Amino acid sequence: MNRNRKIIYWIFTGLFTIGMFSSGLQQIFRQKDMVAMVSALGYPAYFMTILGTWKILGVIAILIPGFKLVKEWAYAGFFFVMTGALISHIAIGDFGVKAMLGPIFQALFIALSWYFRPASRKVVVN
Repeated sequence: MNRNRKIIYWIFTGLFTIGMFSSGLQQIFRQKDMVAMVSALGYPAYFMTILGTWKILGVIAILIPGFKLVKEWAYAGFFFVMTGALISHIAIGDFGVKAMLGPIFQALFIALSWYFRPASRKVVVN
């Protein structure tokens, strides 16, 4: 893997894992703004505990070496969560900048991290 691809991988991996880890903690600890946003989307408060826990576990899976198949599932899960968040905001008519750009940029960071990941982090299909 050339140096530029590795730098790009770590930049986008860092951006999305920091975002997922911090929002996961906010959800687990039921931070006031997060509770308000999730409630406005029509989801129950306990949903935050589930999502927050999955986000933290997904970040760990992405960052630790090995477990290539688990990484693939984590990337897919993160992408589904972010596109689901975007669709949820659109469904309730929340077209605010934060509501739109947050999930869009996170989904983009996830896709770019996945695309630029090193061979040592890819599942090889025979």
